[in-house]
Amino acid sequence: MSGGDGDPPDDWDEEVAEWDEEVAEWETDGERDREPEPADDDPDIEPDAADRVPKVVSAGHINWDVTIHVGELPEPDGETRIDLLEQSGGGSAANVAVGLVGLGGQSVVYGSVGGDESGALALRELASAGVDPGQVLVDADEPTSVKYAIVDGSGELLMLANDGANESFTAAELDRDTLAAADHLHLTGQQPGTAAALATAAGEAETTRSFDPGRRIGDRSFEAALHATDLLFVNAREADALADATDIDPWEPADRVVAIKLGAEGATVRTPHGDVSHPGFEVDAVDTVGAGDAFAAGFLGAALRDPEISDGGFSHDPRDYQVPLLVGNACGAIAAETVTARADLTWDRVRSMMGESPESDLLIEIRV
Repeated sequence: MSGGDGDPPDDWDEEVAEWDEEVAEWETDGERDREPEPADDDPDIEPDAADRVPKVVSAGHINWDVTIHVGELPEPDGETRIDLLEQSGGGSAANVAVGLVGLGGQSVVYGSVGGDESGALALRELASAGVDPGQVLVDADEPTSVKYAIVDGSGELLMLANDGANESFTAAELDRDTLAAADHLHLTGQQPGTAAALATAAGEAETTRSFDPGRRIGDRSFEAALHATDLLFVNAREADALADATDIDPWEPADRVVAIKLGAEGATVRTPHGDVSHPGFEVDAVDTVGAGDAFAAGFLGAALRDPEISDGGFSHDPRDYQVPLLVGNACGAIAAETVTARADLTWDRVRSMMGESPESDLLIEIRV
């Protein structure tokens, strides 16, 4: 795995040897479950500057967000006082693209905005964050999608949104040279046909693919795009909906890697050869909007730097995902402490978040 500020712990080779021995015993004896493994005393989190810098095309929604914080959500026909109102760029594709840049990656965002002030603000904010917005389609006939998130004092939220121009783009407008030059394509919510065509084109370019279809997964026919991707991001509700509606079982995947976000309970990574889980970090959540996008950015930001994980398709060995899982959960926790959906992700903040929980309490459970 990628190196950090220091060398791996002295017992790293011994731990790997013990894992290999246990796997061999399972293959011989048919044993499946294992006791939880503690996290490394000093896991290598931040990659060295000499490591490769992943270039990711993030395709999907680009919004302008209005986040409204209230003490409690009003009852029907009721009224409540606004404690805080913030405006910022949003949209899952844009959020992941910005997060990856913060973690040292290169991002190209692909989607569409309207030819209005909100669209101009969204593009300007992406460019200022270091994301390449040059592939974004501007639809002059539609308004930019504006999403209103109303968050109460406990972090619960109510979402209001217009579709606007955020699905005006199609696969045809994306420059194929841009896709071919990328290490990875990350798809978020969009038209099913567009997602399938982009995933297919990336496969032809031998680019790895991930997909976070979002809360509308049960309402849209994403089967083609799902079958064309290597890595799937869903939450527990979405995983159940997907298992009910398709032949893909995220909890027991047959041919792909699935990262299942469990909110305050952390996350689990499921592979055909086993799984790895982490309980997450305890934080005082103020706004969970964008926490899933931050998780995906952290997970990809760590995984794509490690050739053992991502070269030639994503590894199916669950042990390879300890660091991506830790980083993803740390980034999700950072986002939950952030007022808007666009969290400022850096390796320093990831390390700081991990330092808030003693390493002895960070139990990573591995099943092979």
